[in-house]
Parts: sequence; structure tokens; C-alpha cells
Amino acid sequence: MQFWQHKTRGARMSQTSKIKSFIGAIDKIDFPEIGLENIPAKIDTGAKSSSIHASYISEVQRGDKKRLRFCLLGNRKLCYEVDEYSARKIKSSNGIVQTRFVVKLSVALFDKKIKTDFTLAQRKEMRFPVLLGRRLLRNRFLVDVSHKDLAYQYKIANKTS
Repeated sequence: MQFWQHKTRGARMSQTSKIKSFIGAIDKIDFPEIGLENIPAKIDTGAKSSSIHASYISEVQRGDKKRLRFCLLGNRKLCYEVDEYSARKIKSSNGIVQTRFVVKLSVALFDKKIKTDFTLAQRKEMRFPVLLGRRLLRNRFLVDVSHKDLAYQYKIANKTS
């Protein structure tokens, strides 16, 4: 299975072509800045935003600054505090609108490091702790739902060569 990239041309890209990688319906992704590797993720073209499972989410006051504290993937050892965050209204797949906190995280896929917004969501009951939405996928990836783990296979293949 050697089709990880596809060249596309479009009106917006003027005379140059842009390489897009194929990504499957699910994959294992890395968060290099926080040391997380091979985290299962669902690729969801129906979701606008990306989200990650977080718990113990709270705003805390540190001196004159508010910070956001949260733990990722249901692990109390993976707790973080950030200065830069926001809140956004998100309509979930069941139609309920919630206000969620949003943080910027870097994701590694196909030798690309992409910094994007992730909403912090209770995904404990979900099969995948991470959901990658259209904002991350747009102009970078073509989704082929008949495949899975293409970015992970690419990473493994390039580690051994």
C-alpha cells in the first residue's frame, strides 16, 4: 500500500501544485510537544473542530492571570496548565450545544507538524480519545475511509529505513 500522497491542482493554488497525503478513517497520531505517541484518533469530516478527551478541566487563578488546568486521556499524570485558551460553543453529534474550552496542540502526521485548535471534551465513553475535524484536514489531507492507520504505517516505515 504505497499511496500516501496525492498531487492536486486547484483554482486557489495558482500555478503550483500541492501535495496532500491520504489519511484513513482512523489512525494513530502523535502530540510531540507533550510527549504523547500513537494515540488512537477518528478522522471525522463531519466535525468542524478537532477534540481530545480531557477531564478535571478548570480555570485557576495564578496571580493576576487566569489559567486553564486539565488532564488528558483520563490520566491524572498527564495534567497541564496553559495561559492561552478560549471557549467556543460546539454542537455535538447528538445536536446539543455546549461551551467547551479550546487549546492549541501540535499533532504529528506524515512528517508534518500541525498546530491546531482542540476542544477539550469528555470522550471517556467514546471509542477514540481524539477526533480530527475538518479544520485540521482541510488543504492537507484526502480522506479514504477504506483504509486505516496510514500515517502510523508511514511513521513505522520511515523509522526502519
